[in-house]
Amino acid sequence: MADIVFSVGDPIESRCTKCRKITNHIIVAITDDVPAKVQCNTCEGQHKYRPPAAKKKPAAKRIAKPKELEQKEWQKLFADSEGQQSVPYAMTAAFKTGTVIKHPNFGLGLVQAITGPQKMEVLFEDGKKKLRCL
Repeated sequence: MADIVFSVGDPIESRCTKCRKITNHIIVAITDDVPAKVQCNTCEGQHKYRPPAAKKKPAAKRIAKPKELEQKEWQKLFADSEGQQSVPYAMTAAFKTGTVIKHPNFGLGLVQAITGPQKMEVLFEDGKKKLRCL
């Protein structure tokens, strides 16, 4: 736009304040070689020159993967509960929140919540699991 020379009466595209969209306009006034005031060819309204804005692309949202969050949480919790003795897991045993258990398949886990009758939520290194308990 810097190399284009504008003069009064030239056609130009601008965002119209009345039409609320980009339309063709006629330059009415110029200051410092830039259009200052324009008139819309559609509604004939006069307003300041507003250059047509390029459509903005929405910012890419970075969503953390649940597995990664659970692994970070597991590492943090096990650093805090280091030195606690692990209890072997059994479906017929009763557990409390905060107990470190050793599961034969999933490894070490931390009981996070008792979710219902005979169910608990345990955080293992590879994610949260619901297990049976008393």
